[in-house]
Amino acid sequence: MSDSQGLQAGGESSAGIVATFVAGHGVALTEAVVRRALREAGLSDRTLDWLAPDIAADVFLDAQDPDVARARLQAALAGEAIDVVVQPAEGRRKRLLVADMDSTMIEQECIDELAGLIGIRARIAAITERAMAGELNFQAALKERVALLAGVTLDQIATIVARITLTPGARALVQTMRAHGAHTALVTGGFTQFTAPVAARIGFDETFANRLEIVERALTGAVIEPVQGREGKRAALVSLRERLGLASVATLAIGDGANDLDMLREAGLGVAYHAKPKVADVAAARINYADLTALLYAQGYRRNDFRE
Repeated sequence: MSDSQGLQAGGESSAGIVATFVAGHGVALTEAVVRRALREAGLSDRTLDWLAPDIAADVFLDAQDPDVARARLQAALAGEAIDVVVQPAEGRRKRLLVADMDSTMIEQECIDELAGLIGIRARIAAITERAMAGELNFQAALKERVALLAGVTLDQIATIVARITLTPGARALVQTMRAHGAHTALVTGGFTQFTAPVAARIGFDETFANRLEIVERALTGAVIEPVQGREGKRAALVSLRERLGLASVATLAIGDGANDLDMLREAGLGVAYHAKPKVADVAAARINYADLTALLYAQGYRRNDFRE
C-alpha cells in the first residue's frame, strides 16, 4: 500500500511522522527536490502525497525523532525556497489556533505606523526591532513607545486602520480552520483599536490585546494595565485550551517575535512565521518562504479544502 493510499481521515496516517514540504512564492515544488532532500537527510524514500500540485506535498515516514528529521531536512533544503514542517502524524489537525497580529496576520507593525504619523517612525521602529529580537523587555519597551505617541488622535488611528494589509493566506487559514470546527483567537501585544477591525476582516472568533488610555479622543501616552506581553500570550493560550477542554497537542500557535516564544513553546505545534532568528531557532516549526496557507498544508488540508 502506498502512503497516499494509507491516509486516514483528517490528513493523518498510521506512519509515525509526517514531513510537509511547501514551496515559497513563485517557486515550484518538484518531486526531484523532495527526493533529493530525503536522501541527503538519510531518510527513507517514500511516496509523495500531493496536497497541491507544485506547491505542497506530504511524505509519511517511519516513527523516529521529529526534531532530528526536521534538522536534517532543513539542512538538506539549504539554498531552496522551500519550507518543511516535521511532526507526529497523529494529531496534526488542530482544534485551536492562537495567532500573533503584527507582522504575522497583517503586514504592518501598527505602533511603527502610528509613529510615522508624528514623524518619529525611525525612533520607535528601532525600539520595536530590538524588542521583537528579544534584546529588550517587551512590556518596558511597549510603555516607552506608547509614551512617545501621546496626542495621537482616534481619527489619525483610523487612517492607519484603513490601510492595513492582510498577510497572504490569513483569511484562508482562519476560515478553513473554523469551517472544520477549530476555534481561532488573535492574541497580540498590540492594541484593541487595531485588533477589532483586523479580527473582523479575517474572521477570528475572539481577540486578546492591550488597551490604550484615551482622553478626549486622543492617546494619553499610557497603556492600561495589565499589559499583555510574553507571559500574557502564553496565558491566553492556556486559558483557551482549558476552556475548550483540549489537549495540548490540539493547539497551534504562530508568531514572529520574542514575545511569542512562550506561546509557541506552549502549543502542540508552535510556528515561527518569517520570524526573528531567536524565534526561528527554537520554534518547533518555521515558515520562511511560504505564506500562511503553509499552516493548512501542515495540518493535512488539501488546496480544494481551503475556504476564503
